[in-house]
Amino acid sequence: MTTTHANPSVEAKGSRVGEIARGLIRRSGPLLLPLAGRRFFTIWAVIRYRGRRSGTEYAIPIAIGRRGDTFVIPMPFASAQWVLNVLAAGECVIHWNGRDWRAVEPQVIEAAEGAAAFGPIPRLALGILPIHRFLRLRQA
Repeated sequence: MTTTHANPSVEAKGSRVGEIARGLIRRSGPLLLPLAGRRFFTIWAVIRYRGRRSGTEYAIPIAIGRRGDTFVIPMPFASAQWVLNVLAAGECVIHWNGRDWRAVEPQVIEAAEGAAAFGPIPRLALGILPIHRFLRLRQA
């Protein structure tokens, strides 16, 4: 029987594409924040949530889809702090289509189920990007 031990000196590194995507998202956030959530810009919303350790309220722009009474958010980075905070709190507020929506019961879902909440053009873009998980929230 063979036992494999992880080498603690080796750290997992993100891919080069992931690093570039993070940089673009970080730089585009301040530009998208004033537009996100508006009635004419429904592919973007603003998600407001509290930090699980600090209790500080944060607001960030996110891409979003809607199907029935659920919101679906692509998760390009599963370990993003906003995802962990929303999962820990079990709720958030989404400013979308010109109004605020309380969203509860966050669940991580697979790409096929998540992409179905988007129209054909965004779904095409989602198929190109390396997004494998989505966050689904139910409108309260």
